[in-house]
Amino acid sequence: MPDFKLENQPFDLAFHPTEPLVYTSLLTGEVKAFRYDDNSGDIFQGWTVRPSKKCCRSLVVQQDGSKIWAVGKAGGIHCIDSLRGTVVEDRLEAHSAPINRITNLFENMFATGDDDGVIKLWDHRQPQMIREYPHHWEYISDFEFLEDKKQLVSTSGDGTLSVIDVRSNTATPLEQSEDQEDELLSIVSIKGGAKHVVGTQLGVVTVWDRTKGWSDSIDRIMGSVSLGHDFKQGSTTYRLRASCRHPQSVETLVALTPDVIATGSEDGIIRVMQIQPNKLLGAIATHGDFPIERIKLDRNGKFLGSVSHDDCLKLTDVSEILEDSDDEEEDEEKVADQEDDNESVGTVKGKGRGENASADAESGDSDDDERSGDSEDSENEVDEHGSTAMDTSDDEEDRADRKRKKREERRKMKKEKRKTGPIKTREQEEAEKAEKGFFDDL
Repeated sequence: MPDFKLENQPFDLAFHPTEPLVYTSLLTGEVKAFRYDDNSGDIFQGWTVRPSKKCCRSLVVQQDGSKIWAVGKAGGIHCIDSLRGTVVEDRLEAHSAPINRITNLFENMFATGDDDGVIKLWDHRQPQMIREYPHHWEYISDFEFLEDKKQLVSTSGDGTLSVIDVRSNTATPLEQSEDQEDELLSIVSIKGGAKHVVGTQLGVVTVWDRTKGWSDSIDRIMGSVSLGHDFKQGSTTYRLRASCRHPQSVETLVALTPDVIATGSEDGIIRVMQIQPNKLLGAIATHGDFPIERIKLDRNGKFLGSVSHDDCLKLTDVSEILEDSDDEEEDEEKVADQEDDNESVGTVKGKGRGENASADAESGDSDDDERSGDSEDSENEVDEHGSTAMDTSDDEEDRADRKRKKREERRKMKKEKRKTGPIKTREQEEAEKAEKGFFDDL
């Protein structure tokens, strides 16, 4: 699908919650609206408004879809009508420093974070802030709201992650992590909110488990990918550079499924990763060599929107990627079930022939007696249509039980395979060792 070329560099994008609309914020302070086709992804430009003369860094669509809240370098908060593109409210000097990020909380609340590390909570209905949190000393890079706990998780350039209870009246966080010795740039929830993934300046992806506390991560993923990995985008085939990891910072993250995420990196490539079990599934889009600023998923989970320093708005269809993986598993199940049916039918037929033969040999009855006995049994097993039928309910139940057991065994084997990974030949192991550098083994 074609990219949409913008006049200036975009910094953020946001999708409308109910309509095929996407909005971008630009370096010039403009906010632009676009309508896209739900099937083809073709983009059509709508209104443009300029609430500030300075850079508009971040924006979010209100949960009911009626308004857009935009923030930026000037330190103000601007409210825009999402359909008409008119500015309906300005909260000038909301922060004393440039505002870097904004996110929704409850239906009538949102949060902002600035370059000095200050976080503020706001209500849509009143111009004054609700509360201020100054515990970070570097810029706020990203937010993630945990709706079940009513907690706001923030990442910062100071190398720490913090958790705020937005219901509390205290201006201190519930918990703040240890210094990760790296700038934390992005965060996303996975596994139904039980775990969280954080992107860093050095390209390492860390995994956090909130049940074990927020002091430190539980896993670090380098994001490895095979050398010379190819992928197609439209009619063009791209080859990844000879790098086995995210070579540069992981600027933005989006959850595609409960355990699959998309990453946007400074090297301009959008990758797809599976988390626990950890596996880099490949690259799905690129913005050339230009850093990716932001990626978001649309309301239907079909299009992944991305903006970059190449001044392009890109929509990538990710539905086929996820459907292919689901279809493969369903096909495997169908084939296995068919094999089970064939085995069960063969077993029942063989068993019947064997039992009849042994019974004949032991009884020694004549053919005439056997025929007369069959006719008597047949008279007792006549259905309502006047035809005879064999009672196979027990056999069918046995087959169903065997199918269920085999299906459970296959699923267990798949889970074990995901944990241990595929079995490699000696030649593959030697080739991987040859590709590794000295420091990779330390």
